[in-house]
Amino acid sequence: MNWDTVEGNWKQFKGKAREKWGKLTDNDWEQIAGKKDQLVGRVQERYGISKDEAQKQADEWCRTQTAVDDSVVTGKR
Repeated sequence: MNWDTVEGNWKQFKGKAREKWGKLTDNDWEQIAGKKDQLVGRVQERYGISKDEAQKQADEWCRTQTAVDDSVVTGKR
């Protein structure tokens, strides 16, 4: 799955992202709106990690969503 898919289906994916990055605020989630660069920046800021580490976490999260939530994209359950 790519970030265009995540952004296009943000309402479905946001709950899973909230589980992973619980330190982000409701305002953070509104600002992110499925945009990878926004997510990386907020994760970096809230968790005090490097941009590279935040990027790595975001990429890994996106990859895991492919296996877990493919049904969201395809509509098949």
